[in-house]
Amino acid sequence: MLQVKDLEVSYGPIKAVRKVNLRIEKGEFVALIGNNGAGKTSTLKAICGAVTPTGGRIEFEGEDITGKPSHKIAARGIAMVPEGRRIFASMSVRENLEMGAFLRRDYNGIAQDMEMVFSLFPVLKERSWQQAGTLSGGEQQMLAIGRALMSRPKLLLIDELSLGLAPIIVEAIIEKIQSINRQGIAILLVEQNTSLALSVADRGYVMEQGQIVLEGSAAELLANEMVEKIYLGLEQEQKI
Repeated sequence: MLQVKDLEVSYGPIKAVRKVNLRIEKGEFVALIGNNGAGKTSTLKAICGAVTPTGGRIEFEGEDITGKPSHKIAARGIAMVPEGRRIFASMSVRENLEMGAFLRRDYNGIAQDMEMVFSLFPVLKERSWQQAGTLSGGEQQMLAIGRALMSRPKLLLIDELSLGLAPIIVEAIIEKIQSINRQGIAILLVEQNTSLALSVADRGYVMEQGQIVLEGSAAELLANEMVEKIYLGLEQEQKI
């Protein structure tokens, strides 16, 4: 479904992504893990058109989408749940969800998908006319996911799902993400919580200093000595 070849992203003289190669098959759940500043978010932004790559190629379902504007990439079936949620705080929950469907004109389908999102996240239906900025952090994350789903994506990019959320909320939301994936929507999850990401993904990539340094099945990466020592060990230290 998605093929990223020798991707490079630069911000002036700073090269954030260096010759990155990754792929996602239809319906697959893939994790991209690494520390802060590794280049994970820049990779997602390049895929969804938020930044223009300085090198390489991005193909989606066989079509070259490298450097295309975000709205055209969204229309092809790629949706982004950005780091920090980025909801429209002054708008209602319902209006935020409607914004997710801004490219669509199938009004009956939009209404059906709105109900699908409300079924997935019942609290959003209860608060559908509430100002989105007054929601809790977990509810805002649910709204950001729901907004992305309103575009009927084939591939969902999720950036730092667990950021700033209590573990019990993260656990509830990740179950919903797995449910979305079971419906056939491919997932690319960027996440600093290595054990969380690899516990739900089919495969994973490890990124350091703008490069992919490891890849494999989730089980292989969880058993990898470097991953265990650097990433899982760091998580244990932070808990202590």
